[in-house]
Amino acid sequence: MGYFCYIVECCDGTYYTGWTTDPQRRVNTHNRGAGARYTRARRPVHLVYIETQPGQTEAMRRELQIKRLHRNRKKALIDAYQGEGKT
Repeated sequence: MGYFCYIVECCDGTYYTGWTTDPQRRVNTHNRGAGARYTRARRPVHLVYIETQPGQTEAMRRELQIKRLHRNRKKALIDAYQGEGKT
């Protein structure tokens, strides 16, 4: 089983960061309104960043690291990821 840290962009342009074992299922859950409270009123969301982690603990730690970043640093992370042609 893989673990992933991800960022979705909400319809209002804000970012939500989380971790999961199945990124597409998690995005679908957010878009059904059954995900995080933050994303319920900001649907639809779309996946803009994802990175693989070796385990659950590492995924949770990375989630917290990203959540602590200022918006411009998150945007730079997303831009670099998308520049690699991965979305």
